[in-house]
Amino acid sequence: MNLCIPFIVLILHLTSATENPTPEIVELTRLPRLADYYYYPDRTYYTNPYIGYRSQGNPYNGKVYVTDGYGQTRLAGSSSYSRGRALKVESNLPVPHIKMCSGSTCGINAHCTTIGDRPVCSCLKGYTGDPLYNCIRAECLDNTECRGHLACRNQRCVDPCQGVCGSHANCETRNHIPTCTCPPGHTGDPFKHCRVFDPEELCHPSPCGANTICEVVNNVPTCKCQQGYHGSPIAGCRHECDSDTECGHQHACIEFRCQNPCSQCGKNAECEVVQNHVPLCKCPRGYFGNPLTSCQPECTQHSDCPRSKPACFYNSCKNPCDGVCGINANCELRNGITPVCSCPKDMTGDPFTRCRPFTKEDLCDPNPCGSNAKCQPGYDRYNQERPVCTCHPGYIGDPITGCIRGECADDNECPDHQACFEYKCQNPCRGQCGANAVCNSRKHVAVCTCLEGYNGDALSNCYRVEGSEAKVSESYFCKNC
Repeated sequence: MNLCIPFIVLILHLTSATENPTPEIVELTRLPRLADYYYYPDRTYYTNPYIGYRSQGNPYNGKVYVTDGYGQTRLAGSSSYSRGRALKVESNLPVPHIKMCSGSTCGINAHCTTIGDRPVCSCLKGYTGDPLYNCIRAECLDNTECRGHLACRNQRCVDPCQGVCGSHANCETRNHIPTCTCPPGHTGDPFKHCRVFDPEELCHPSPCGANTICEVVNNVPTCKCQQGYHGSPIAGCRHECDSDTECGHQHACIEFRCQNPCSQCGKNAECEVVQNHVPLCKCPRGYFGNPLTSCQPECTQHSDCPRSKPACFYNSCKNPCDGVCGINANCELRNGITPVCSCPKDMTGDPFTRCRPFTKEDLCDPNPCGSNAKCQPGYDRYNQERPVCTCHPGYIGDPITGCIRGECADDNECPDHQACFEYKCQNPCRGQCGANAVCNSRKHVAVCTCLEGYNGDALSNCYRVEGSEAKVSESYFCKNC
């Protein structure tokens, strides 16, 4: 009996609110059922689902709040759960209060818990849905109940890559965890933005050490020391030296590098490094000038030289006759630069070695005679000493130009009626017999006989015999005389 009175009072109030709305409640929609309740003035009222209010002039400025199955309260329009949850309306009106959990308080697969003397409905573990109406089995409780490329979010297997990675990034799920990467040829933060990769960025920032140069070679950053530095380009490069003492004795610290100090010498200068790192510069032989600035040659052409040294040889002025000719020899220059050596008129010898006074033997040295001829000192028709040339035995001809072998060397090389005279085969009867004698050649010998009627020495003179008549046989005459 006591329970019916509050229920009737609530119905009367609700009916009155529909016909004559009060300033607090102006609209009431759908009231499918009410649970057991008690009516407490000035307290919060929890309704069943699908009941909505729009109030004016209350402390919540007309806002409707929703309490879900976990006891969390929020604005009715701030969540997808604005329907199907218990509605809590703050009002100055006295409202009934449900104090205890009963079998009809919560929905299927839900359990009821009393919190602050109020029943609160929530789905069982592993279930989801409307705890005041019906809870169904959740799709998942953790990642292990989803496929490898899915993850458990709000008890549902969903793609974890959605909305996780940045623009132009690739997302790959590994063991339910999304992994964001930039695609090949791109770089950047895959959780924010991926952009086209510029190989030059490999050197910005530079992976190299101090005092180095970073260059990209075949898409690989390459480090090298700056000019004047050495060391490890990865760890850092430093000056080779800062003072001469850091260099060897033969080098000096020039522009922070151990270098040959001779580079400080001038053009064409010679350099000798002393032990204190200081170069000793000097002009080479035949050069003149300041060795610290420039050394110039004595000459570059013959016209640069004086008359005493008219020739320019290897950038030095020289007399071409110096040391060229022999002892006692004369030297003359032809064309101003070509030396010609000769012995004086009263001397002879090799002008390039030695000249000496003449001797008789010198008349035939060198031999002025021709071939097959010999030279002997003699005199000319003016009784002046001159070389005399004669052909060698067995040779005939001009001994000045050359002698040739004779026709014969002895009589055996001639016919019987001839004899070898002056290396020629000739009649031996020529001039051999005396007067009134005849000559016949027999075996290379001239045979002289007096004419018939004559007596005497046929080689010198034949005289006439008194009373005889001179007759000479034709055969007595030498046909070849």
